[in-house]
Amino acid sequence: MDLHRLFTEHPQSVNETYTEHMGRAAWFGARLVLAGMACMVHAALPFVFVRTGSRAIEDLNARMLATRRAAPPAVMAGEHRPL
Repeated sequence: MDLHRLFTEHPQSVNETYTEHMGRAAWFGARLVLAGMACMVHAALPFVFVRTGSRAIEDLNARMLATRRAAPPAVMAGEHRPL
């Protein structure tokens, strides 16, 4: 597999450029890290960040599903999406 394909195959499978995918994945990752930190605080102080983690998961899931629905059918058929 050539180097260019390593960087473009998955982004193309989700109908994004490398740069678009990098930005979206970094944004998702940052949201997950922040939500995870809120969950860690919530574990010790259950009255703090009561719905922060679950809201973040719901929001990220909705965004991911909306992106999948927007992808063209040809992309959807042969893809593999770990994230």
